Amino acid sequence: MESLPILQMILAALGAVIIYIFIGFIPGTDETSVLMPITLTVILAGVQPIVVLTFFIAAIVTLNLTNAIPTALVGLPGGVMSSPMMEHSLYLKEKGMSALVIKKMAVGSLIGTVISIPMALILANILAPYAKNIQTLAPLLFFIGAIFLSIIGKNKMLALFSIIPMSILFMGLRYLYWGIGVVPKNTNITTSFFLGITIGPLIISLLTLLNKKNLDSMMIEGKKKILIPSDAIINKTLNLFKVLTKAEIRKASIPALIVSFLFVLSPVGLTILLGEAVVSREKDPVNKATTAITTMSALGQATYLSGIIIPLIALGIPLSPTSIGPGSALFNAPPVFTVDNNLHHMLSSWEFVAAILTGAIIAASITYYITNRFAGRISTFVLHKIPHEAIIGLFISLILLLSYMDAGLINIFGVLLIGITCGTLNKMGVNYGVQFMTLYAAPWIIEKLTFL
Repeated sequence: MESLPILQMILAALGAVIIYIFIGFIPGTDETSVLMPITLTVILAGVQPIVVLTFFIAAIVTLNLTNAIPTALVGLPGGVMSSPMMEHSLYLKEKGMSALVIKKMAVGSLIGTVISIPMALILANILAPYAKNIQTLAPLLFFIGAIFLSIIGKNKMLALFSIIPMSILFMGLRYLYWGIGVVPKNTNITTSFFLGITIGPLIISLLTLLNKKNLDSMMIEGKKKILIPSDAIINKTLNLFKVLTKAEIRKASIPALIVSFLFVLSPVGLTILLGEAVVSREKDPVNKATTAITTMSALGQATYLSGIIIPLIALGIPLSPTSIGPGSALFNAPPVFTVDNNLHHMLSSWEFVAAILTGAIIAASITYYITNRFAGRISTFVLHKIPHEAIIGLFISLILLLSYMDAGLINIFGVLLIGITCGTLNKMGVNYGVQFMTLYAAPWIIEKLTFL
């Protein structure tokens, strides 16, 4: 048994905490677009596999907690996972209870982390003996997943209708690249296509600005005034049992446990579904909002952690929205990781446990303390000193670079085409989950269509 690179693992976890504390406090950052490129960069830098996993787990735990803070303080969703909390956060903000919201979010996130990790490890060990059978059925499961997520989405018929056209787009670009010799035949371009889906809505928003009428309609004069509560009133205690009632702890814990069994489903969908179900009978509006905030914070952590831990340990293939999205680089990041030789094949069971626990414990403890003590000051610094445009520009440039590395200059335009198409569909109600599942199911879908 080789000794663990403990120092590197600790440094990786600390690095993830530092990076994603500041990114998480920036409103409007999408989880996938900020997790996937940086994780891929860490992998391509030649970092040891166990250190990569430690970094990623710490990044998830940190980002899912800090992403919720802008929702409470400035009324803007930090990312997609914090959007279900918007209505409740705004209600409590109007009541002057932003400080309480931050405390509830922090404790809820901690509950989700503590419950989901052991549960995900247990389920991963249960499913591991059936991995080969599940891998064989993976393309069909992706297709079924795309259909299911379409049915529970906003625009059901459009989402269902879009599955085959999107599959043709993805495979059409792959066949084009094979035909002109940009990449070897049967080499699937996946990473940059995935990122094209991720930045789709952003690309549409930027291109919309090229229309003068749209640009004029979006021009705003003056500055928006934002009141951020001081850190002195945000929290006077770090004891989670003094922040939540027993009822709130129970209502957050049970859904966090349930979603581990539903890891193949959409994290946002599960957060909305179970988060609202828990408070459906609550009469008092304040209690309803605070309980929903706590439960949704727990669900955000639980869905992400179980969605990456179970496929990674048990299967070795991305079979959940989290593993297909933010964690896709852990499964396929050529030339370091490939579909047949990724973290699943490189790490032993005890190494998985060590990396997951190291990343989660360091990130949860530090982030919990910092958000409770310094949320106001960090928010003020981020809003004053870190331009949102700079962050967006950084990640777009990373995506363009990765697109070029995948298949040269032509792929930059291919990714742009995917971004425009999928971004338009996204704004029309076809969610990310449907698009990601379709990307992975595309080869199987096109193969079956040719036999009809």
